[in-house]
Amino acid sequence: MVSHLSHHRKGLLLTTIGGLALSFDIPLIRLASGDVWSVLTARSLATIFVSLVALIVIRRVTGSLRGVLPGWIGLPVGLFYGLTTITFLLAIYYTTAANVVFIIALNPMFAALLSWIFLKERPALSTIVTMIAMIFGVGLIVQGGMEGGHFLGDALSVLASFFIACAITIARASRRDMGFASLLSAIIPAAIGLYHVIPSSIAIDHPAWILLDGAVLMPLSFWCLATGTRFLSAPEVAMFYLLETILAPIWVWLIFAEAPSNMTLTGGLVLILALAAHSLWQARIRAKLAPAG
Repeated sequence: MVSHLSHHRKGLLLTTIGGLALSFDIPLIRLASGDVWSVLTARSLATIFVSLVALIVIRRVTGSLRGVLPGWIGLPVGLFYGLTTITFLLAIYYTTAANVVFIIALNPMFAALLSWIFLKERPALSTIVTMIAMIFGVGLIVQGGMEGGHFLGDALSVLASFFIACAITIARASRRDMGFASLLSAIIPAAIGLYHVIPSSIAIDHPAWILLDGAVLMPLSFWCLATGTRFLSAPEVAMFYLLETILAPIWVWLIFAEAPSNMTLTGGLVLILALAAHSLWQARIRAKLAPAG
């Protein structure tokens, strides 16, 4: 029991750090001020470089990479993380930051559904009720996006949310350390980005911001969140992506004075309240089930 609690706390710490680091992603992308393919390329190449350096250091210190590379099961996880990066970056350029992060909040719902279908982890009634509320909240945001001409960006955000859930679910099922699978997945968006920028060149006004994002914050975030799947369930890990949902619009508002629309705020409030109520309910149930003393 003590060991289980220790692992759970370790998972909570890792995913909290990962979610906090992730919340600065959109502000740094905006501060870099570049076209989408240039930003995608530079951010991904920086992550790949840091990942390879880390692997070289680990190999020299331990003499083996067997403990950090997940094997073949890491390929589908890496594929879905790579697709997440592409759709997420594109979404940022086609809709508002608040729309992106609020819609990304769907990923715990997708993770719960995928875990139900493939891992036979049946969601509780409270989870199903929360899913219905979340769908309603996202519906409000997407409706506002259609009226504001942001439908493509909102649709890309839904895809990004689904791809994250796929990666988390596979990682959880494997019980393997997927930290480097998520980092090396940057090869996919880097290749797509290079395909678009090679005819001309990379165009970023302030590259230091995107290098900070790709070389420091994204490796830290991806590794922590991917490693968290060893200690927490897929829906639990997905919940910590919601730190970006809450914090990123605040950072964007403080830096760029980009206020979300009333419809986005209403939908986002529905999402956050639904998830908060669900978390409190689950905590209450766990407290009742916990042995006394």
